[in-house]
Amino acid sequence: MKVKIVVSFLSCLVALTTLAQIKDIPFGDNSHIRYDLRKGTYDVIFKGRTVIKDAYAVCRSGDRADSSISYTFHRWTTFPRGEGEMVYMVQSSGGGRPVMDQRFYIRKGEKVFTTSVRIEATGCNYMSPLTTQHAYLDASDEDRALLVPFDNDAWVRYNAFPLGLADFTSAEVTALYNNASRSGLVLGALMQLTWKTGITIKGADSGKITQLSAFGGYTDKTYTHDLIGHGTVMAEPDHFCTSPVIMVGWYDDWRAGLEDYATHARMRQVPRWSNATTFGWNSWGAMQDKLTLPKAKAVVDFFHDSCSNFRTADNTLYIDLDSYWDMLLQGGLEGDYSRLKEFCDYCKSKGFQPGIYWAPFVDWGKSPRKMEGSDYNYADCWVRQNGNYNDLDGARALDPTHPGTLARIALVIRHFKACGFRMIKIDFLGHAALEADQFYDKSVHTGMQAFREGMEFLAGQLEGKMLMYAAISPNLATARFVHMRRIACDAYSGINETAYTLNSTTYGWWQDKLYDYVDADHIVFKAEPPGVNRARLASALITGTLITGDDYSTPGNWHSTAKILLQNKDLVEVARAGRAFRPVEGNTGDQAGNFFVRREGKHTSIAIFNYSDKVLHYTIDPIRWGISKKPLKELFSGAVLQPGMLTISVPPADAVIYRQD
Repeated sequence: MKVKIVVSFLSCLVALTTLAQIKDIPFGDNSHIRYDLRKGTYDVIFKGRTVIKDAYAVCRSGDRADSSISYTFHRWTTFPRGEGEMVYMVQSSGGGRPVMDQRFYIRKGEKVFTTSVRIEATGCNYMSPLTTQHAYLDASDEDRALLVPFDNDAWVRYNAFPLGLADFTSAEVTALYNNASRSGLVLGALMQLTWKTGITIKGADSGKITQLSAFGGYTDKTYTHDLIGHGTVMAEPDHFCTSPVIMVGWYDDWRAGLEDYATHARMRQVPRWSNATTFGWNSWGAMQDKLTLPKAKAVVDFFHDSCSNFRTADNTLYIDLDSYWDMLLQGGLEGDYSRLKEFCDYCKSKGFQPGIYWAPFVDWGKSPRKMEGSDYNYADCWVRQNGNYNDLDGARALDPTHPGTLARIALVIRHFKACGFRMIKIDFLGHAALEADQFYDKSVHTGMQAFREGMEFLAGQLEGKMLMYAAISPNLATARFVHMRRIACDAYSGINETAYTLNSTTYGWWQDKLYDYVDADHIVFKAEPPGVNRARLASALITGTLITGDDYSTPGNWHSTAKILLQNKDLVEVARAGRAFRPVEGNTGDQAGNFFVRREGKHTSIAIFNYSDKVLHYTIDPIRWGISKKPLKELFSGAVLQPGMLTISVPPADAVIYRQD
């Protein structure tokens, strides 16, 4: 009997000891993190279901790698940080390894948690607070894993892979979801000031994810355009290196999850632009190298005289001179800007806002010569990777930290402000985010640190006097510095251009929560059939803003098209809201979705696209689409559809937009 009592006592003691080694971190609705101090791993349970199992942290510096599962001792502590936030920390030591601490940040009322890892080291080039070989979705052939590209250069595409085919690294953020139920997991880095963050995903059938790693230190020849590895992030004054902070959340609707992620990231930015949703014209759509002062003035006249309903809510337009504006200069960047000032004055006399274009971090000349505004040579400022130049898009990257680059920026922006420009489109910003063998500023070691330094200087020169509008640029990092961003690369007039652009809207619409406005590139009509032009305009309306691009200084079909489509008050009202439509489905791979919906104020609007050469018939399910049983008005034609399960036919290469009051 005594033996049984002793055995029972020892069993209880072991159980209590084991229980003491399992720490629970509650958050959200019936969700918690369960950390095992014996193993240095953690599970994440969302709403009573284990979604992530046996996750751990990894840090690398050169050839050395340290993982939380390799440590002997793990010490648990908690402390408050700011109002309503609690930090749960596991400090790992022993085994001759540097001290590592993993941190989990829980904010009261939030359904998500954030996490980071720190390690005592002089520097690191890879840090992952969350790596696992065991994660799970609903077991279904509708499971998807979303690849988000780093930027919008070179006509890159988003891709919602079937989970069983997923084997990629997404930039900064991803969603892992079931398209039928819409439930899923969203993970993303909340800041892009130091690290390029990647999320590596390898999926299998039956809802299993066999590799999931959210890490700082991502570079890729295709996506980030880097030919070398990530720079080393140096230790802070306390001798610790810190990873990106990763947000992790499970959502009933993956679309709401990505919007929530963008909202959390935006909370870490500074609110910027409060003016009306941007409408306007950009010369790159059709005029391009034919740009002259008389032609630019003729475009102003067209919108003033023949398109009076096409205006922002504060009754203006932005008329933007793109590349080749320098043909209006005399004597180069250090020369005479008087013709540009004449253009600005003419715009303002008609009630419009003049805009200009520039790519501040690239050199198209690629030859040694004096850099304008400085005593440096262009060759002094070129970025090198492995000793070679990275001529991305045909332009050579300039070091964003070099005083020559900065002096040139100061010179040009000073002239732009003196001319009276109110908007600037800045382009090829991905060049500023490239890694480098070294930067002029020796305190800068990574591409994102250099990007931050260059963009902060540019924004400081502008002094808040212009609408900043980014074209080719990092998807997320640019949001800290600009008001508005193009969601995709150049697109022109054809239905294929609409389909390309809407791939980015289908899977990147949520960026309108991060930026003040997102747009679908210049809208070019040319001599396309009416349906193609409707689709092209609709792509802008559902993305967020409206920038046109035809050469309105010369006669053509685009004049009459603009007078019809851009004067339609219902369509203009859709655009004035400035908010993107959600995709209805997320299972189109690297292609665009066909169905989009937006609820804004008292209106619910839906858009349906047909990119094919055949009539397509669509049946709307009001529950899945989120619309009520009320009539729908088609905004191009004015036709009204009565409520119920609706079958809609869309002609080849065309689009419809319905609005429900």
